Amino acid sequence: MQDVTTTGFMRVIGRRGAPDWFVTEYFRVHESSTPEKHIVDSVVNHGTGRPVFAQLIGEDTPHMLRTIRELGKLPVAGIDLNMGCPAPKVYRKNVGGGLLRDPAKIDELIGAMRQEIPGLFTVKMRIGFDDQERFDEILAIVAKHQVDLLTVHGRTVKGLYWSEVDYTAIAKAVQAVPCPVIANGDVLSAAKAQRLTAETKAYGMMMGRHAIRNPWIFRQWREVQQGLTPFVPTLTDVRTYIQELADECCDAAKATDKQAGRLKKFLNFVGLAVDTEGKFLHDMRRTENLPDLLKCCDEHLLGARANEAYPDEPHRGLIARPTRETQQGCAL
Repeated sequence: MQDVTTTGFMRVIGRRGAPDWFVTEYFRVHESSTPEKHIVDSVVNHGTGRPVFAQLIGEDTPHMLRTIRELGKLPVAGIDLNMGCPAPKVYRKNVGGGLLRDPAKIDELIGAMRQEIPGLFTVKMRIGFDDQERFDEILAIVAKHQVDLLTVHGRTVKGLYWSEVDYTAIAKAVQAVPCPVIANGDVLSAAKAQRLTAETKAYGMMMGRHAIRNPWIFRQWREVQQGLTPFVPTLTDVRTYIQELADECCDAAKATDKQAGRLKKFLNFVGLAVDTEGKFLHDMRRTENLPDLLKCCDEHLLGARANEAYPDEPHRGLIARPTRETQQGCAL
């Protein structure tokens, strides 16, 4: 996730039960691009013990191949191609989800990347740009070029994060390609991940925004798969998580108002499960500096509520990003 899967965030997640592998923020690839240093840092210094795939976004084939060679010098587990980002500022450049309008370009790009990548090559896509008309054609291209793993988000690009997820389309992809398929889109909880695995026959699940809200979700799903009772965090556990986000993901050199703004981007998701009325979301959004924001967290999460269970799914009717949810598809 762009602006999310930083070195610090990976460390924080890793302490609570890391996923089987991470995918970096995307490296932007164009004529004058070089691999962004902070993303390189997340590959080299995350310290979780998990494999990390380097994600690329772009459409200029020679420069994509150049970047693959540069990233080959790093300890990456493989290369991931982004064909799913729904942000208008991205798809208007014919990259990310914008590629889904051009199967011929996808064929050229994936074919060239497959030849250049000596190891694992994965692709993440949506089920179409504004409809599913080209979905089967693109799945055939993925199959033709022997991609090692495909992640399918069950919405169109124009569907952003609000439209209903089409899990039947993901099940179709499972049958259409020879490689494992990972399902993505509204994987709210370990229980839902387990149900969707049975429904779609997918190899696994990709959790994004819901792992920000619930960093224990990977641990919980492993426990469900093993027939164990999944871990239930308390609001005290949530407060500890928030403190680690502040310590790991907010630049201490920045003014406290900037630090607060950064932390609020995470709390917009965490707050979806704190209370049914959204009072925490309301109050924390109105703080102006980091000390006041953390004090607000104490007031809502500790004291009499400290031992309350933190729900495994968000409360209905609350919105994480009221001013940006339909504008900035891939970032916080």
